[in-house]
Amino acid sequence: MFILAISGNLLMLLLIKMEPRLHNPMYYFLSTLSLTDLVLSSSISLKMLSIFWLNHKEISFLSCLVQMFFIHCFTSLESGVLMAMAFDRYMAICNPLHYTSALTNTLIVKIVVALVIRGIVIVTPCPWMASRLPYCRTVHIPHSYCDHMAVVKLACTDTTINSAYGLTVVLIVIVFDVSSIAVSYVFILRTILRLSSANSKNKAFGTCTSHISIIIMFYTLGLFSFLTHRIGHIALYIHVMLSFLYLLIPPTLNPIIYGVRTQEIRTAALHLFTRTVT
Repeated sequence: MFILAISGNLLMLLLIKMEPRLHNPMYYFLSTLSLTDLVLSSSISLKMLSIFWLNHKEISFLSCLVQMFFIHCFTSLESGVLMAMAFDRYMAICNPLHYTSALTNTLIVKIVVALVIRGIVIVTPCPWMASRLPYCRTVHIPHSYCDHMAVVKLACTDTTINSAYGLTVVLIVIVFDVSSIAVSYVFILRTILRLSSANSKNKAFGTCTSHISIIIMFYTLGLFSFLTHRIGHIALYIHVMLSFLYLLIPPTLNPIIYGVRTQEIRTAALHLFTRTVT
């Protein structure tokens, strides 16, 4: 899955860069999603593979905090990019005449920078507060990566503040992003249903199917991973597996879903393959 995630997202970035027809807002956001997936999958998979293949079962405390920051920051960024892509679909379907004039390259850069800053600001306190906790002799993390709550639970003191802040960050990101996505698609659905042509309706639905599939997959897996932290009496291996798949399945399947469902990407891939063979 890690190999598929790396190769698929690198191919997606290559196609978007080389194909002029893909130089529009939708694919700029998609390239940002691919970059996010590359960092996210590498942050968890490389260390986990070194544990199983090289028997490197230790990680320094500083490296653990750095991994914690990257995982949670880029998870927040991925959620934000999905929200931005929903806004892109809203503009393309509900305001097509103003699509290119409204979503300029400058605005896209500002949106991405704002999402990165949001992730840094809300996630940075998590490793900082975790670094200030007193820890017991037991420093075995029952996880395949340095998840915030997995590390905090090792502390020898009350961790209510850490747990509450982690919960607050999750709720802020999920509630705001999911609400924005839901509002966008309510307007999109209303616009599509008003179209008189069946062909136009099918085309509009087709442009949204890939994005909706990725949204459902990302937030469904995230909900299961989140609940396993808050609900007791769950087998540890199930908890670890759900948490890991939540961070690895979306980066693996995102380029596959967009590659299969998007005509422009399939065409660009065919052109690239033809030029390579020639």
